[in-house]
Amino acid sequence: YVTVSEAGAWRVLEALDGVDGDHAAGRVLAACGRAGRTSHSGGRGETPDGGEPAPLRSDGELASERSRLAGPSLSLSYRDPVHAVRGWMQWLYAADGTAYLDAYNNVPHVGHSHPRVADAVARQTSLLATNTRYLSQVRLDYMARLADRFPDPLDTVYLVNSASEANELALRIARAATGRRDLVVQQSGYHGHTTTLVDASPYKADGPGGEGTPEWAHTIAIPDTYRGRFRTGRDDDPGGRYAADVAELAGRLAQEGRAPGALLLETFPSVGGQIVPPDGYLEGAYRAIREVGGLVIADEVQTGLGRLGSVEWGFQTAPVVPDLVVLGKPIGNGFPLGAVVTSRALAEAFDTGMEFFSTFGGNPVACAAGGAVLDVLDDQALAANAERVGVRLLDGLRGVGDRHDRVGDVRGMGLFVGVEIVADRTDRAPDAGTARRAVEGLKARGILAGTDGPDGNVLKLRGPLVLTSSDVDGIVAALDDVLHRTAGGAPDG
Repeated sequence: YVTVSEAGAWRVLEALDGVDGDHAAGRVLAACGRAGRTSHSGGRGETPDGGEPAPLRSDGELASERSRLAGPSLSLSYRDPVHAVRGWMQWLYAADGTAYLDAYNNVPHVGHSHPRVADAVARQTSLLATNTRYLSQVRLDYMARLADRFPDPLDTVYLVNSASEANELALRIARAATGRRDLVVQQSGYHGHTTTLVDASPYKADGPGGEGTPEWAHTIAIPDTYRGRFRTGRDDDPGGRYAADVAELAGRLAQEGRAPGALLLETFPSVGGQIVPPDGYLEGAYRAIREVGGLVIADEVQTGLGRLGSVEWGFQTAPVVPDLVVLGKPIGNGFPLGAVVTSRALAEAFDTGMEFFSTFGGNPVACAAGGAVLDVLDDQALAANAERVGVRLLDGLRGVGDRHDRVGDVRGMGLFVGVEIVADRTDRAPDAGTARRAVEGLKARGILAGTDGPDGNVLKLRGPLVLTSSDVDGIVAALDDVLHRTAGGAPDG
């Protein structure tokens, strides 16, 4: 008699058992129109050492100290920066208790603070963290599992700490194998922050404070079929025509006696504006560089490991296989981990007598994190989720475009999505001001997004692969409301 009346309560408690406590509390407070507050320890009410939590400092105080301690070139996102103190899956929690749906950060690939990744890191760091000069079963297991996710002949893995280090290594391998220094890169491409990679990244080298690309880096156009030179609906075979430009450049350089050793490109340019390569582009560009004896380096940092939904790697959207693939931040879910995956033949060509060594690259803790990411991706079918939820997001955003003239184009695959904001659909002039106001308006509604593209007018949406249908419906509704309120440049209240 007594337990019958408890049945409903037990069902609720069992359902809540799988929900993060701070997230649940935040949702309840938000539904009640109240703001909560979390401590430094993520709302648990105590510090890790069991003492009382230190008083939270104001955002203004933190920003002032940050400015004093860090260089002035270190930027912050948003007009009023987010002071994040905790993350859980697709949510970030600010010090004032605000819960933000993270539709922007691609680093926590399987979700912020995913317990399986956190547990794997904790277990391994309590056992051993050392370098590659020692044998490690953890490392070998991870390398084998990663290589198994690639087509032949990509069977050899180098592990490093970051995508910058991975791109540097890929360039070294290409130069060792071809004996050539010249490189072909895409306009607005970005590949890392080292000296060589800043030079090879037009987004940096040709941007504010840059010195221009050096004489050994040769640029080709981003295959933008909306605002670029060749456009869908206006030009026949825009992908083939962009690829023909690659062939023309490679052929001219070869005639000058400086044939490029490699083509380095993001398969889906992200900083370039969330670009989806048009049909025929990748196979044409790959063929053009190989006809002059060069190699293809595919930068898959943004699109790898199922972000695109229907394919594991961006290059699989075309009938091509690159010579080297570069992976970075998402493969460790935030733990420092990068990789170069290549063929045995290129690995042997790189064996020139100079030892390759990375002090922390491939340490067992990083490999444990990487292995846990693969476990979660497979066990939770997150690529399938990215495809399903991504289709819903794209459909919803295109509906927003039908209602707002400032939306010029909606493009993407899976959870790699861009919304191009224009002043007028006729001339397609970029409207960076409205794009920036839209990002701030989304933040005011508890959703984190960003902008990118050569003109800063493309809304970038690429959150963790655990985003749900409900989440993306909220993003669509919020953007619809923001654009309605900011039409004509009016501030968003």
